[in-house]
Amino acid sequence: MTKPQHPALAAFVTALAGRNMTRAAHVAVALGMSAMVLLTMDPAYEAGRRWIIALLWGCLVFFVVEWAVRVQQAARAHRAAAYLMSGRGLLDTLSGLAVPVALASGTEVRTAWLLAVLKVIPGVPGLRQLRRVLVVEARPLLSVLVLFLLVLFLGSVAEYALEHDEQPATFGTIPSALWWAVATLTTTGYGDVVPITPLGRVVAATVMISGLGVFGLWTGILATAFAAETRRDNFLKTWESVSRVPFFASLGPSTIADVAQMLRTIDLPPRAIVIRKGKPGDCMYFIASGEVEVDLPGKKVRLGEGAFFGEMALLGNNLRSADISTTGLSKLLVLDLVDFRVLMARPPDLGQSIDAEAKRRTMENRT
Repeated sequence: MTKPQHPALAAFVTALAGRNMTRAAHVAVALGMSAMVLLTMDPAYEAGRRWIIALLWGCLVFFVVEWAVRVQQAARAHRAAAYLMSGRGLLDTLSGLAVPVALASGTEVRTAWLLAVLKVIPGVPGLRQLRRVLVVEARPLLSVLVLFLLVLFLGSVAEYALEHDEQPATFGTIPSALWWAVATLTTTGYGDVVPITPLGRVVAATVMISGLGVFGLWTGILATAFAAETRRDNFLKTWESVSRVPFFASLGPSTIADVAQMLRTIDLPPRAIVIRKGKPGDCMYFIASGEVEVDLPGKKVRLGEGAFFGEMALLGNNLRSADISTTGLSKLLVLDLVDFRVLMARPPDLGQSIDAEAKRRTMENRT
């Protein structure tokens, strides 16, 4: 039977494994990278050797603590082995052991600390998105890669045939011509190998234009797929938030999908001003989580999860009638004016509910 964990320790571990830990890890990565750069600069290293090494050790200790916290969190979910064998777990373990093992084996100090670069690869959500994009678009990307290699090889063969008599040192073999083809096709243009025959220059121009086309295709495929993946993730997050709002609970899945496409999500800290009295209103808000405080004449009203506000300015007078601010960390769903008018017409029940709630609040404010 396992010993129950102290509540304070459990709260501390949860806090460390949360958003604050992620932010601190990014700061530690930035500090560690700066120290590694200074490590390679002899004047800076000689002047601040102790401080640089101390900073590097501090970052390493932080990452070891982060690794231990993640292991404990995984163990509490009975997934410690899965975490340790995952790519993230192996990277965390390796980044914590690489430098001490290198130092213990006698590696020169500055060389050993270069192994800390392993921790420069953090768990960035964008990288996970990119990985999904590469998997989904693997076939189109491979097709363009085949085209790239085809142009590369044909260009090398053509330049070899046209230039090897004139420039045997640079175009004497096809492998030698490949260096020119790579530099030209990627439009790098080092200029160390240049065709001098008229036909050789025609081939060079063709390879350059082909290079622009090939990389344009790659860019288009990746940009389109990445944008689609981003929209998908945003839609799923918005769907989850919309489905938790009791006001939308009676809507069917298709209607929730329509609403989710109209709404955008914002996360606000405590005491953030959402609406200022007297300002023009161009959107309304639904509270997915958290709470807001409405500052009305002579009283303050609090609205919690599932409530909505800001619709008054969209139904009649477009000026805001009260100051509204968050009381804690809140997630709001924002509906712009144009989408608000569409939503009022579809579905009718939803528009009627918003109109009825607006009239009720108007009566309450007058009393």
